Amino acid sequence: MTASLVLIPARMSASRLPGKPLADIAGTPMIVHVLRRAEAANLGPVVVATDSPEIEAAVKAAGGRAVMTRADHPTGSDRIQEAADLVDPGRAYDRIVNVQGDLPTIEPGVVRAAADLLDDPAVDIGTLTAVITRHEEITNPNVVKVVGTPLSPTRLRALYFTRATAPTGDGPLYHHIGLYAYRRAALERFVRLPPAPLETRERLEQLRALENGMRIDVAVVEAVPLGVDTPADLERARALIAKA
Repeated sequence: MTASLVLIPARMSASRLPGKPLADIAGTPMIVHVLRRAEAANLGPVVVATDSPEIEAAVKAAGGRAVMTRADHPTGSDRIQEAADLVDPGRAYDRIVNVQGDLPTIEPGVVRAAADLLDDPAVDIGTLTAVITRHEEITNPNVVKVVGTPLSPTRLRALYFTRATAPTGDGPLYHHIGLYAYRRAALERFVRLPPAPLETRERLEQLRALENGMRIDVAVVEAVPLGVDTPADLERARALIAKA
């Protein structure tokens, strides 16, 4: 297995749940739960990328590694690119895995599934999806859908990402999960590209890659991991971890 550098971006300025990376879950900050689960994926070194001294301190207090990045990055991908250069200036790692810092219950195997897509040298970026099972998600614009060509029962080649209900006709609809594995050269190219028209229209950064001819493959996993965006989400995470 090719080793990856796993980076977890984390900021304090969440509008719906301020300070959420440090929210207490079973006596441990949420960002540390994410760190532990990313470490359990056994892909390579795991580093939290932050612009907050408080987050850096919490990670280091738990024995983890954190790197301070600039506060003015326009996108999460730009923060990941800076962090990769800071942590690995010698470019020992060709694969960069971006695990969002608000996924405290994510399964390590799900993280590995995204990275494993890069075993195909034709793939620039790997990401994740799950079949939509809740009817209200079909028309919810906050649930991003993947439109893709099936390569196997557990793998798609992404053709488009959209907030609309798509595609039409019979068959499954797929809920995109925003965890990415980048080939390093692809990440570097991506952050140098200007925002693309469909990216701007849909407000979906990953469309920049597709609009510029980059290949994104998608692993189909069993369920969407819980993302903590609201106080209610935080209570759900606390309950799930308490039962574990």
